Amino acid sequence: MDLLGTFVFGLSGAMLAVRRDLDLFGILVLSLVAATAGGALRDMLIGATPAAFLSDQRYFVAALLAGVVVFFGHAQIEKLTRPVMVLDALGLGLFAVTGAQKALAYDLGPMGAIWIGVLTACGGGALRDVLVAEVPRVLCEEIYALAALLGALIVVLGHGAGWPAGLTAVCGAALASAWRIVSVYRGWQVPRARKR
Repeated sequence: MDLLGTFVFGLSGAMLAVRRDLDLFGILVLSLVAATAGGALRDMLIGATPAAFLSDQRYFVAALLAGVVVFFGHAQIEKLTRPVMVLDALGLGLFAVTGAQKALAYDLGPMGAIWIGVLTACGGGALRDVLVAEVPRVLCEEIYALAALLGALIVVLGHGAGWPAGLTAVCGAALASAWRIVSVYRGWQVPRARKR
């Protein structure tokens, strides 16, 4: 699931790069950043060093492959409804659950595992957005971090209840991704402070 999330987030980063008219190098950089930054931050915080993407070359390959796929196939991907948002939502769900699972494997408590799941899911996308001078989606868009929190929470609850890890992860990723996608189409938002 971690490699699949890496590839999907790589696609979202690369699609944003294409929309910002970046060259091939820029596309690959945004793909790599979106795909690996959240996991790298997770690994540093839980003491799993070096970060997985540095020690396992499959992460680099997945992220760069996503960039190449978008470079040559962005026109077909763009035909999908809101492709960056959908890809981002899928990556969000996958990374939320894998982040929480890895945190639990490193003996973090429930709250720590949830926090690491959210950070894993949101970190790469936030850095991707900053690199193209956008306010990170996690801070201003519809349900984003809350969807990641839901996915991580399901993993933690499932772990505590002794549910099968694979089934729990699939359910958590699916529900987190679905909540994110539905929130965009329905216009659901986290309440904001009223300006005077």
